[in-house]
Amino acid sequence: MITAYIDGGARGNPGPAGFGVYIQLPDESVEELHGGLGVTTNNVAEYNGLLAALRWAVDHGHAVVRIRADSELLVKQMRGEYKVKHAGLQPLAAKARALIGQLDRVTFEHVRREQNKEADRLSNVGMDEAEETLRNAPYHHSGPSGQGELF
Repeated sequence: MITAYIDGGARGNPGPAGFGVYIQLPDESVEELHGGLGVTTNNVAEYNGLLAALRWAVDHGHAVVRIRADSELLVKQMRGEYKVKHAGLQPLAAKARALIGQLDRVTFEHVRREQNKEADRLSNVGMDEAEETLRNAPYHHSGPSGQGELF
């Protein structure tokens, strides 16, 4: 089993957004993932963190995954305790469920922010990347939906 700590954030919400994933492997080694998402919301960024973790697990042959996140909304939506009502999150949740279907077992745990510091650090790297990209873009338009998505 691998444990993936995931996080996402947006400076401004919506604003420059990024995700971070800190994966603990069975041999006690670690993988770190992060990415900038342009301008979007913190919830979209959280889902992109989840998608990055699940895609990594599928691509690297890890069939049992424990997801730990400080987003109670994401955890409860993925457990089926809350409906995914926001139209911008529905396709992301559907992609997550499709990836989960390629794995043997995925569990979701809500953790306190203090227990998610490494993923938070990585999501800030992603937000920094998004800000840098936006600063260097000759013209930026997020479109009417503002729904950035990496995966």
